Amino acid sequence: DDALDRRGTRRERPAHRRSIDISHTSHVERPLKIALVSAYDYAFRGGANEHIRNLAAQFEGWGHTIKVIAPCSKPEGITETNFIPMGKPVPVPSAGSIARVSLSVWLRPRIQKLLRDEAFDIVHLHEPFSGFVTLYMAGHSETVNIATFHSYRGTRLYGIGANKLAMPLFRRLHGLIAVSKPAHDFISSHFPGDYRIIPNGIDVDAFAKDVEPFENLQDGMINLLFVGRLEKRKGLKYMLGAYSRLKWDWPNLRLVVVGPGKPDQD
Repeated sequence: DDALDRRGTRRERPAHRRSIDISHTSHVERPLKIALVSAYDYAFRGGANEHIRNLAAQFEGWGHTIKVIAPCSKPEGITETNFIPMGKPVPVPSAGSIARVSLSVWLRPRIQKLLRDEAFDIVHLHEPFSGFVTLYMAGHSETVNIATFHSYRGTRLYGIGANKLAMPLFRRLHGLIAVSKPAHDFISSHFPGDYRIIPNGIDVDAFAKDVEPFENLQDGMINLLFVGRLEKRKGLKYMLGAYSRLKWDWPNLRLVVVGPGKPDQD
């Protein structure tokens, strides 16, 4: 019988996953060939893609061979030599933001050939159900498949049955990661499974370098910094509301907003 959640409603048991021999990845004694696959336009900076860039650098520092595969609107602007562009992205509304993903049905033969030619030891999919690049990789990879889920309140398609359609692909995943508890709670409500929560890392050295402060901000004011895309889900309106209240008691407070986009009415 299905298990009951805390509210007394039925929920499905975790799906049985396709078995595969992963002994060659345990207690690794040789460099591995790893594919890091993003659903999102690699020409745009964002949390998932920055996660992949830093993960690739870490793995390469350990001696592994890394290929980063993602759709890309401007492949000529990517400087990483390990990058393989795969399809053109299109903007799709998602959870109060815009996700730039590939929806091309013509990618399947290219992805099948790539998997045959590269013979990866591990395919690590980031947001595997958010675009056709990661979907096709999950569907055709015959090696160890790992998935990391970054989003909270992702696509609404899960709520209208898309999770049922994606379940055969979910069963092909051998390892499940969520970057936070909210991300875990969201994805596990649609795809129950044995997830590990591994938070995003921080490249401390990149932020610890001696950098001269902006001279025009060194005037005795208290600087309050907001960093993020100017879209509804990033919560700039709450920062503006807090700032307007604090300004009465702290007249020397200044709000500095850094991020791309154009604020809407919200």
